[in-house]
Amino acid sequence: MSTTAMMASRSWWPQQLLIGWLNLVLTAPIIYMFVGLPLVMREHGWSGTEIGLLQLAGLPAVFKFILATPVDRWRLGAANYKHWGILLGVLYAVALALLASNDLADTPYLQLFALAMLASLLGTWVDVPVNALAIRLLPESERIRAGAVRSVAASLAAIVGGGVMLVLHARLGWAWPFAILSASILLSLLLLPWLATDRGDEDALDVGQVTRAGVKAWISYFRTAEHRVWIWLLLFYFPAIGAVWIYLKPLMLDHGFAQEQIAWSIGVGGGLVAAVASMMAGPIIKTIGARTALPLFAVLNLLVMIALVVVVIGDWGKAALMVTAMALALAMGATSGLLFGLMMNHARQHLAALDYGLQSSLFVASRTTAPLLAGILLDRLGYGGLLVGLSVALGLVCLLAWYSRDRIFIHRDERFKVRP
Repeated sequence: MSTTAMMASRSWWPQQLLIGWLNLVLTAPIIYMFVGLPLVMREHGWSGTEIGLLQLAGLPAVFKFILATPVDRWRLGAANYKHWGILLGVLYAVALALLASNDLADTPYLQLFALAMLASLLGTWVDVPVNALAIRLLPESERIRAGAVRSVAASLAAIVGGGVMLVLHARLGWAWPFAILSASILLSLLLLPWLATDRGDEDALDVGQVTRAGVKAWISYFRTAEHRVWIWLLLFYFPAIGAVWIYLKPLMLDHGFAQEQIAWSIGVGGGLVAAVASMMAGPIIKTIGARTALPLFAVLNLLVMIALVVVVIGDWGKAALMVTAMALALAMGATSGLLFGLMMNHARQHLAALDYGLQSSLFVASRTTAPLLAGILLDRLGYGGLLVGLSVALGLVCLLAWYSRDRIFIHRDERFKVRP
């Protein structure tokens, strides 16, 4: 890379870090509600069914493409995405403050469910304009790095929401985690107006283009050949590796690990490994090209899964299981960074919010369905059968990535196809 290109790349770091920080503070409350709170609820005597039903409050994430439509259709001034982000972010912080004021022990179940769904809805919604803004402002050469930064933010949010906030709850009580998360969002939104680039305002596109956001715009996304191929990759590339991560904690518990040991090693250590892998993935992808990275990372996922099969079926012991668990975290972090970056590249500039929401909805739908199917495999065939089944799925993903690696880059910048 030339000196000029390196200097240009460095000039984007303030925007990249701000977008990453916003993703962290917006994601951490969602993770706390749906990953951290079940432990708190169990401690208060809630049944498994009650805890499971509360997870339904996270359903708005599946309908992100619907929430994205008004962001592109109804414009809030010149800096449309910024204004939508500030409006929804403030409402999100208010919803979290309401949760802080309704203690778990004293709040009726339906009221708590309604507040959790409201917070989930607003947290899902505000994610759309923030990441659409990133798509509009960052040049294509920066989007793989943006995907890596966002993956790092997601990993750190998992540590904050699934670990730090639980410690805070244990020491200070119900209200403090929600109050701190709410305040973090409000303070971070103060930085949003300064998110700008030398490319000019985000609203440089023709207004007439943007007002077409709607059902026809959803359908038109799939009329582009590269988008149709990309959607198949988006649906199937990640779910298998994501599903095994969900069942990794129960697997380790059943293999003799203590709960606290799992929390620190997988919850915190695994999150840090995934974050580091995400950051390392960005430069690697820019060096070898996304065309090469797609099948390469798919093979990496498959090799890690095969290693896990060997360790579990062969009963290699705790040390080997811990090593493969960290390898799984590494593979997940790298894969997430790649997919987030490519999602940005497969969004139309004049419909950035809608296209990001559409892709996110499909990604969440497949990521949510996969653990259910994996659970059926686990109940019928045990951990060995589950891991073998997911290995077969990842083998098919490798073939899909190999044969589609050229077809998703039609009309794309050549820098994303080949080694520079």
